[in-house]
Amino acid sequence: MRSTRVRLIAAGVLPLALLTACGDDDGSQASKSSSSTSAASPQTVAPDKVAPISAVTVNSSKPNAPTVSLAKKPFSVNTTTTKVTKPGTGKAIGAKDIAYVSYVAVNGTSGKTIESTFGKPSAAFNLGDKQTFPGLMKALKGQKVGSELTVAVPPADGFGSQGAKELGITAKDTMVFHLKVNDTYPMLTEVKGTQAKSEPGLPEVSVPAGPVQQAKLTFEKGSTAPKTLKSQVLIKGTGPKVVAGQQLLSNYTGQVWNGKVFDAAAKQGQPVPFQIGAGQVIAGWDKVLVGQTVGSRVLISVPPAEGYGKTGKKNQDGSWAIKPTDTMVFVVDILAAM
Repeated sequence: MRSTRVRLIAAGVLPLALLTACGDDDGSQASKSSSSTSAASPQTVAPDKVAPISAVTVNSSKPNAPTVSLAKKPFSVNTTTTKVTKPGTGKAIGAKDIAYVSYVAVNGTSGKTIESTFGKPSAAFNLGDKQTFPGLMKALKGQKVGSELTVAVPPADGFGSQGAKELGITAKDTMVFHLKVNDTYPMLTEVKGTQAKSEPGLPEVSVPAGPVQQAKLTFEKGSTAPKTLKSQVLIKGTGPKVVAGQQLLSNYTGQVWNGKVFDAAAKQGQPVPFQIGAGQVIAGWDKVLVGQTVGSRVLISVPPAEGYGKTGKKNQDGSWAIKPTDTMVFVVDILAAM
């Protein structure tokens, strides 16, 4: 699982207090609250104190452990400043894509390294979320896969007037990043592709075209549920592999074997986020969905031992939603992994 520091900075998983502290470009409540009290506003640096991006040096002699050093401290800027140190040749990051990035983050005031994700799974930044660290969203938009860049982010485009105490960052601190763009993939609204026929012993699946649709499962008459965890990729996505600890965004349908639908994203009218591979969902999902690719549709048959076990799951009125003996069947469309 990723560290707290990565979760604080990466897209989609910022704690609410820090998320609303970030500056943004659209005059939202977050930016209004940070400007309502001058004493709490992010600091503006005098022109003669603004540091040039050339004062940042990146040593990449160890590719999995690059370091960032500052010629002078404190290092401060008033606007997000970007320098491409190595142009990429891959696909450009779109305005609503999820960018998969390795980075080193440094506090410009102290020069202290806050976090490095090099040598670890990529951090994911949702460029469609304007509230999440706007400085990095600005810097990443349009960059190509394979690019390396140095980015200096002032408080107003970073953690705003509240800073980030967990990271030792105040409202005065400029953040400095060395970034490497590893991949980019669009935020999907639905899974598309030619669907495979279900394997023998598993129900047939049909899902209407369009965002957040409920799947229909058809069971063979008299069929019995598998006693062990079974899964099949019905549509193989072309996106990044799902890594344990990530947040997945999914459209899913859950149904008791030969029984009723007990849950579906369609009932909520929107895709559902959840953390995978961290014990936050049933074991069957953790085991099957880690390692799948974004854009995939996965059929999963979950026996009681890999689901809710001997306790089952009850509705608010005390009736059974999932009996301790029920096998559950899910159709899971993986729309994003962050």
